[in-house]
Amino acid sequence: MRRLIGTFALAAMTVAVTVRVASADDALVHPLDLAKSHASFTVSHVYVTRVTGHVPIAAGSVELTPGSTLPKTVTATLDARHVDTGNGDRDDDLQGPDWLDTKKFPTWSFVSSGVKPGANDGFELDGTLTVHGVPQPVALTVTVTRGLPHPAYHAVGHLDRHAFGMRTTPQDGLIGSDVTLTLDVELR
Repeated sequence: MRRLIGTFALAAMTVAVTVRVASADDALVHPLDLAKSHASFTVSHVYVTRVTGHVPIAAGSVELTPGSTLPKTVTATLDARHVDTGNGDRDDDLQGPDWLDTKKFPTWSFVSSGVKPGANDGFELDGTLTVHGVPQPVALTVTVTRGLPHPAYHAVGHLDRHAFGMRTTPQDGLIGSDVTLTLDVELR
């Protein structure tokens, strides 16, 4: 009987160790395919038009559980030094000290803090976005646009540009506070 109990105990410990190791190893980190991933922002300008700018994604990764497109963690770095709104003078102004101050803060970063599954393979992605050296919480609504093995995602979020500590300039009243962020991301 002791031998039988000892055998069961050994088998149970082996299963527990195997389960613990398997769960630690199950997560797979996928780098972003930078050639196919894009970030943009849109803000109202002079209350009648909207200006869209593009910010290159410099690096990023998504940690997935095998067989699922729902991320466990997401990180991304964007290169603010190359903001492009299609107008060189405006881009220079945006990159200057009154707005993004890209000499002092050349990158934006995002680190996820939570994922809430939604309908139709969609989800809410919460995290911290750091722009202009100021970290702020942001929530992104994400849809899966392509499944495994190389998932793709479309994400939209909103932020108040004043929350990121950019100085107020004489042009401040002409530019909206609400900024819409849009990301289209593919994994390798």
